[in-house]
Amino acid sequence: MPEASPSAPQRLTIAEFTDNYGPAHSGILYAVQFLEEQVLAAGHKVLLVAPEAKGPNPHAGHPNRREIRLPSVAIPGMNVRLSMGQDFDYRLAQMVANPPDVIHVHGLGPIGLLGMWVAERTGRPLLVTWHTDFEAYADHYWHVAPFLNAAYKLQELHRAESTWAELKKLKLKRPRRGGAQVALLEVASKMLTDADLVTTPSGKTAKRVLEIAPSARVRVVPNGTDALPELPPVRRGRGPRLIYVGRISLEKSIDLVLAAFELVRDERPDAELAIVGDWKNTSAGLRRQLQRAARSGGVILPGQIPREKLGAWYASGDAFVFASITDTQALVLHEAAHAGLPFVMVDHELRLVVDPGANAVLARPNAVSLAGAMLSMIDALADPAFRASASARSRELAARWTIANQSREMIGIYEDMAAGRDVAISEGIAPEFGRRVFPTRRVTAPFDPAEPAQPALPSSARPPLPA
Repeated sequence: MPEASPSAPQRLTIAEFTDNYGPAHSGILYAVQFLEEQVLAAGHKVLLVAPEAKGPNPHAGHPNRREIRLPSVAIPGMNVRLSMGQDFDYRLAQMVANPPDVIHVHGLGPIGLLGMWVAERTGRPLLVTWHTDFEAYADHYWHVAPFLNAAYKLQELHRAESTWAELKKLKLKRPRRGGAQVALLEVASKMLTDADLVTTPSGKTAKRVLEIAPSARVRVVPNGTDALPELPPVRRGRGPRLIYVGRISLEKSIDLVLAAFELVRDERPDAELAIVGDWKNTSAGLRRQLQRAARSGGVILPGQIPREKLGAWYASGDAFVFASITDTQALVLHEAAHAGLPFVMVDHELRLVVDPGANAVLARPNAVSLAGAMLSMIDALADPAFRASASARSRELAARWTIANQSREMIGIYEDMAAGRDVAISEGIAPEFGRRVFPTRRVTAPFDPAEPAQPALPSSARPPLPA
């Protein structure tokens, strides 16, 4: 790479390693693509390393971007594809011969482990972004742990300069739930500890990282998202409409939303629930539940909607229902907040755009409590003053976490890491873990989520039913 003039910033090559880049739409997919867009806009280059998979790819063909797509297989029961190590040797040699300036790994998976391996062989700085609550995901997807453990064993064999003959001796053990979960978290701990820096999209996730890897160097950098194009709302009934937008999968607790909404309909037969997402490719059991709910009335299943058209669905809703406790930030919450929607939530830790009492009602993770929260929000929205203030509060909070704000921070991190400069880590995330010791070249910066005061809902609002 030619040397840059003193007055011009150096053009960097940032390698983004991700195991989640289609075929399904997901928050991780969009987070990586938003970041790619901003890196390219800043004049740097992007090398994307991902499994072979069809999916939305708005940056294909950009002159400063190239891809390495690795052979992959579909994982039963999940709308994802996983690379199992084919071509890793060749691609490793390719990247060692022409190394990127910074290696950015997005979560745990075989390609994420390949990114660690490249960083180790090239001596380039390693940044890991932890997008996923793996303790929660391990409970739902423990059966994929043997695949990830095999990929980690692959890396260990290469570290020892072992041969493919030795690799062929690897055998996937029949997965057992408890052992698979523990093994998955052991791999996660190794990755987080080895990274030069770990970024997380929320303080909630930073705490989880420190539970898994107490000596990890963590910085909170929320993912940014901007408002979707405003569109006329899709047709709706005369009653209140609750809405969910996102992946339709087990860990999103869609079954809990359906059970709670059935109780809501007992009191508000005119209520609607729109569940927007690809429900046809979810698990068979959940798919049957959704079909039964739609036949019973009140539940609308429009399927996967192109992102540029989602604004019409957000505009049609009165409140956004989110029952997942596995999300680390949930970009759909930010999209809903940009659209001015208030929230009915089960997760009490996601607070970037959620201000309980001002624009949200919180529930416990059971159907009765969630139904009570839904009814409480419906009653509160009957007050025009509360409706207006809740909408304004959602928009105000969403405006803090834009793509531009996130990208400025991430590009600064890339440039500092590439130049060998000190990179700040977040302190005050989890004081219960006690004093944390880091290499002396690290500097610290406090993480302040700036949680505002939480006024109560209007007195006319219905209190949630008992948990």
